[in-house]
Parts: sequence; C-alpha cells; structure tokens
Amino acid sequence: MLKRILGIFSNDLAIDLGTANTLVLVEGQGICINEPSVVAIQYDKHGQQRILAVGQEAKDMVGKTPGNIKAIRPMKDGVIADFEVTEMMIRYFIEKAHNRKSFFSPRIIICVPYGLTQVERRAVKDSAENAGARYVYLIEEPMAAAIGAGIPVKDPDGNLVVDIGGGTTEIGVTSLGGLVQSKSIRVAGDHIDLAIMDYVKKNFNLLIGDRVAEELKINIGTAIPLDEELTTIVRGRDQVEGSLTSIEITSEHIRSAMKDSVEEIAKALKDLLELTPPELAGDIVENGIVLTGGGALIRGLDKYLSDIVKLPVYIADEPLLAVAKGTGIALDEIDILQQMAYED
Repeated sequence: MLKRILGIFSNDLAIDLGTANTLVLVEGQGICINEPSVVAIQYDKHGQQRILAVGQEAKDMVGKTPGNIKAIRPMKDGVIADFEVTEMMIRYFIEKAHNRKSFFSPRIIICVPYGLTQVERRAVKDSAENAGARYVYLIEEPMAAAIGAGIPVKDPDGNLVVDIGGGTTEIGVTSLGGLVQSKSIRVAGDHIDLAIMDYVKKNFNLLIGDRVAEELKINIGTAIPLDEELTTIVRGRDQVEGSLTSIEITSEHIRSAMKDSVEEIAKALKDLLELTPPELAGDIVENGIVLTGGGALIRGLDKYLSDIVKLPVYIADEPLLAVAKGTGIALDEIDILQQMAYED
C-alpha cells in the first residue's frame, strides 16, 4: 500500500542502459537525458571516493585525468562490469530526470540485451533498486528496438530488427507481441572502435585512443567502397619513435579495419534467418529488415547487409533513439509492459 501511495507522487522512468550511452525517458515527457555511460570518480588520500562528473562531462575526461581521478565506463558488452559505479550512475540519472533528490521512488523499466544470465539480470535490477527505484521491470533490447522503430509487434506478421549498439548487436524476429527468434553477439560499436585502433597501430605505427577511433568510424567509416574516398588527418603517438605525429587516413582504411566486425554481424543475421520458421520468413521477405542503433548510421551498412542476405534492409527513423523510444512506449502502454517486461 505504501508503495502505491508513493507511486502517485513519482514520475515513472524508462532507461536504455547502454554500454556507450544511457537514455532516460520520463513518463509523459519523452527523452530528458541522453549522455555517455561514463562516471568520473575522485579519490582522496584515504581512498574515499566521490562522483566528480557523470555523462558527457565525465567522457570528456577519459584519458586526461590525474592519478586521483578515474573516468570509468561501468557497462561492458551490454552488462554491468562495475556494480557500484553503475548504481551511482543510475542514481544520478534518476535524480537529474526528476530534477530533485526525491523521497518518492519511481517505477523503472530498463532495456537489457537478449540472452543475459539470471545473475546479470539480477545485477541490473539490484542496481536500479539500490539507486531508488520502487519497481524494476526489464525488457529485451530487440523488442524495444522493434517497438521504437514503429514495427507493429503485436501483429501476427514476422518482422526482423537488427540493433547495433555500443556493446552488443541484438537481432530479433517479432510476431504476436513476442520474440520468436533472437540472437545477441558482443560485436558492435566498441568492438569496431578497437578494430580501428589496432588497424592504425599495425599499419601506421600510430597509437590512438578510443575517442579518436570512434570519431574515425563516425566521420569516414564505411561498410562498402565509396565512389569518392573520404579523408581526415589523425594525430597520435608514433609507437616506434615515441614522438607525436599526424597522418592522413582514408575511408578505405577504415573499411578494411571494420571488415571483420561487419562480417560477424552479417553472419549472425544469416544464422538467425536460417532458424526463422518458414511462415515468418515469408513475412520478412516482404517487410524487409530494419536497422537501429548507432551502428545503423555506418555508411553503406544497409546495402552491405542487403547484398549478403538478399533482402531489403531499411534504416529506422532516428535509429539512435529507437531502443529508448521503444522502452518508453512499453512504459506508457501497460498491456505491452505486462507482455514484454518482466520481473525476476
């Protein structure tokens, strides 16, 4: 009864707790937070810690902090790598979303990758509950992505969505309000960034950080050859001489660096299609495949995947927001919430 009374005074939240970014929606208000999943922590001489910054401000500190400050990404490959820091981050975002240190606790629905273990699901729920949530529901990422992309998930038709986030690529076939087939692989944005770092190191003897690698992926990355190559200047440290230097990198270089990663995503998509029931496969041939997540914005990835699986591939409107929007819709529509979110 007390929880119900408290609920009257709280605004329920939907959280897309991503490896790279966390998005928070307040019920009835839409997306109010869209920031990197990074926490900067300062330690005093006694080892006590306090949060120095969260989100974009903390990300700007990555690789630049003195010894007593650490910029931490508490999520890795879609799961919690640092329980305590994740709890701090969720608490901070809850308070920021409500614009107060509220006594009243919100209901929260959190999007999680498909295929998390019971232990990993419990860790997500415990983090949110310890951060002040009244109830915590979980919804699987492929379903949230499909809802956010505008796919009619409750219809008896088969639809296929591919969500390429920071830590995982989530692939799911939806029908009648559920996931008929799903697959999650830990090859996504972060994996591609590391591949770019390794490529630049091996081929140019240049050491760059993950922020520079991410910028290369966004600015000149491509999954297919371009009619006109893109180029950019990259600055870093020569690993042989140790001196600071700059080189010119082309989109063809980045395509080579990303090649293995996009091939793994394409293979996962093919594997899932082979497991899809024939009745739903026919629907997918007609409806095509929808791409969501930051990876959907990689130049030519839709054409690359289409050529591999011989099916039409479309990029969702606002692909970066699809999962968060779908999670928010599940919060707003109680029938969807009851079907697709669940408590452990």
